Amino acid sequence: MQRITEDIKTGQLKQIYLLYGEEAYLVRQYRDRLLTAMLGAGDRMNVNRYEGKGVSVPEIIDMAETLPFFSERRVIILENTELCRAGGEKLSEYLKNPAESSSFILVERDVDKRSSLYKTIKKYGYTAEFGRQDAKTLQKWVLGILKKENKQIASSTLQLFLEGCGDDMENIRKELEKLLCYTLDEKVITTEDVEAICVPQIQNHIFDMITAVANGYSEQALRLYYDLLALREPPMRILALISRQFNLLLQVKELAEKGYPQAVIAEKVGLHGFVAGKYMKQAVSFKTPFLKQALEDCAKADYDIKSGKMGEQLSVELLIVKYSSRKKVWA
Repeated sequence: MQRITEDIKTGQLKQIYLLYGEEAYLVRQYRDRLLTAMLGAGDRMNVNRYEGKGVSVPEIIDMAETLPFFSERRVIILENTELCRAGGEKLSEYLKNPAESSSFILVERDVDKRSSLYKTIKKYGYTAEFGRQDAKTLQKWVLGILKKENKQIASSTLQLFLEGCGDDMENIRKELEKLLCYTLDEKVITTEDVEAICVPQIQNHIFDMITAVANGYSEQALRLYYDLLALREPPMRILALISRQFNLLLQVKELAEKGYPQAVIAEKVGLHGFVAGKYMKQAVSFKTPFLKQALEDCAKADYDIKSGKMGEQLSVELLIVKYSSRKKVWA
């Protein structure tokens, strides 16, 4: 991120950028900053967007070879095409020597670093991964926004707010806007304000689901899963969050067994201190082999879905049933 900021500041822009990772909010922010730096705020005639799987690479190359309209540069944006996972060989070859008048911004959630397209962009352009931000970064970001709005918030209230929002910056921003509107005439945001406005988010559902798994409550775990589906949460994202939850529990458990205090554990795994305490309590319900096997099965479910061996919804459902029923065996 720092490298892109420096490129924009100095005007020494690369011709190709690949932005990817879980933190979609940051990806969009830097995509838009790059676009403005490349073309200016008003020029949209020389922006060409291609989105989703199945885009025509020959069409993209033809557009890249077309001279821009009354501008020095044409910007081609490719979003969620998955060409950095498979099928990007032709584009990879072209980007080794593209038209000087065309620049590229590729936006993806996941990439395969072994793919030819990724390797070409890394060599001739710049790749930037945007992962989830740690607790300190999120706190600093929120406090910065509140300062601009002339608002104050106690540390404990900020922790409560972030605990409810999770670590997704887009969701945090939306909840913060609601909170600012609610406290329009107030200087200080209170705990009561947060509790009145900010609803528990997806991560809390996942936490409750894993708690149900820990207690061997299959029906409750499945009900929470169906609630997430009703909220239009994609099964693949639910699977990723379940895997992340098990991974955090494993890290917290291993650190706790080594004698690390809660504050140190929170810093090492990137959680708020209060949230780390919740994870420490939950981790007691699991043994290490259980958590390691759960992570392996999450990876297998991901592979089965992506390879077409099993449908998304059913695969995640079977995983939940398996672990909520096997808990007593592993405990």
